[in-house]
Amino acid sequence: MKILVTGGAGFIGSNFVHYLIEHSDHTVTVLDKLTYAGNLASLEGLPDNRFQFVKGDICDAALVDELFARHDAVVHYAAESHNDNSLDDPRPFLDTNIVGTYTLLEAARRHDIRLHHISTDEVYGDLELDDPQRFTETTPYNPSSPYSSTKAGSDLLVRAWVRSFGVKATLSNCSNNYGPYQHVEKFIPRQITNVLLGERPKLYGTGENVRDWIHANDHSSAVLTVLERGRLGETYLIGADGERNNKQVVELILREMGQPADAYDHVNDRPGHDLRYAIDPSKLRDELGWRPAFADFEAGLADTIAWYRANEAWWMPQKSATEARYQAQGQ
Repeated sequence: MKILVTGGAGFIGSNFVHYLIEHSDHTVTVLDKLTYAGNLASLEGLPDNRFQFVKGDICDAALVDELFARHDAVVHYAAESHNDNSLDDPRPFLDTNIVGTYTLLEAARRHDIRLHHISTDEVYGDLELDDPQRFTETTPYNPSSPYSSTKAGSDLLVRAWVRSFGVKATLSNCSNNYGPYQHVEKFIPRQITNVLLGERPKLYGTGENVRDWIHANDHSSAVLTVLERGRLGETYLIGADGERNNKQVVELILREMGQPADAYDHVNDRPGHDLRYAIDPSKLRDELGWRPAFADFEAGLADTIAWYRANEAWWMPQKSATEARYQAQGQ
């Protein structure tokens, strides 16, 4: 297939592009606006005969229409992300996550093209730390930030366009990703790069907040599985049974990097910080036979640390401005 990937210069989008090139015969076009989170260096080394980059905005209906006309399928990663940024300035999240998704859906409707929409488990809100339940495809939406609420809105648009107009779409909601090419504003790469620079990692509040971690390569393999074999109109939750609280993750990073496990600083907690996310991926595994390669979180974390050690030139240009912004927030 000829696959268009929106947001393919971002973290999980670029990982998906690399995965497609390495594990399939598909050709790939990336459409990316190249905001601060998009990085062309994340797409270096891809073969010219199977890869093309187009700089542009998913809200640009004419450009989107032209690209949809010459592709067989679209995987929609493009989104404004990161909760802290949405609390600081919500408007870009409305533009990209709502209007941008609408623009893609209308193009998919005109061209009768297969669309897969990437979303997050944050649309479901959070769980209590001692709750035995996990999110499923039928969990009611309960978003708590401008980021998660606009992602919830985009999910609902996709479902409405499937039902009202017969758009050939699937959705997936994934737990927290980690791995290569993740911006240093995010939790895991921030701590890794701090240690590499001789700085102490930073832990929000008491560090009890739990996330369900999945390596970006496993997310990519799951998305390709859904794209190729998923039932149209269905939602699939993607997770790798990687629940860890933030304190555990920081201590694992420190031990893996040869530092004392308590060599970190506590900083101000994030406003409205969700307590716990947890994904039940049974539907994806039972219906489509998908399994994660990095079922061992510690092994995936070691792989990620090795990547950041080897790719200082990729992350260093982002680091100073990111830490200055956190310092201004007391974090």
